[in-house]
Amino acid sequence: MTVNVEQVLLNLVLAAVFSILGFILLFAGYRVLDALTPEHMSNKIFGEGNIAVAVLAAGFVIGLAIIIAASVQG
Repeated sequence: MTVNVEQVLLNLVLAAVFSILGFILLFAGYRVLDALTPEHMSNKIFGEGNIAVAVLAAGFVIGLAIIIAASVQG
């Protein structure tokens, strides 16, 4: 079995590109959710220690990550 170095490098580059794209989409989605809430979620989570807001944000991020992963995989 021979290893095609060019194909391996191409796969690594594509994996990096899609990882960065997924991270950007996930961050943008979180910022949209944060903009839709009346107060900044980071202030509520870290400043006040509001667990409910943290659970809401975590659920949203996990759900959005599943959707982004499915769309990137095709």
